[in-house]
Amino acid sequence: MSSSSSRSRSPSEEDPELAMDQRKRKRMLSNRESARRSRMRKQQRLDELLAQAAQLKEENVRIAMQLGVMTQQLLAVGGDNAVLRTQVAELTERLRSLSSVLRFVEEFSGMAVDIPEMPDPLLRPWQLPCPALPPIMASADMFQF
Repeated sequence: MSSSSSRSRSPSEEDPELAMDQRKRKRMLSNRESARRSRMRKQQRLDELLAQAAQLKEENVRIAMQLGVMTQQLLAVGGDNAVLRTQVAELTERLRSLSSVLRFVEEFSGMAVDIPEMPDPLLRPWQLPCPALPPIMASADMFQF
């Protein structure tokens, strides 16, 4: 009778140590597969970060080049601005001088002379009062950086 009862039992019921070994092997295989997937994810993330770093380096180089171009443009505009400020100062002085001469002529001759008011260069810098004046002496060559 004992032989018939042993046939109906599963191998794990017969040998608990064998069942533990099978579970242990199954767990080991599962852990190995999990570790393999983890290494793959880690490698994929590393590849993504390396690609992103390369892209950011390229962008950094491009932005640095743009900054260099813009800096050159800023220097050029600054030079132009310095020339224009010098020209405004020169024209303002000429206008004051001409106004002074006109006042003298008016007082000396007794004739009424129309003396234009000094315009505020900040309010209307584009409207020059005397367009027939001799050429302005200031030039961009005066301001070389």
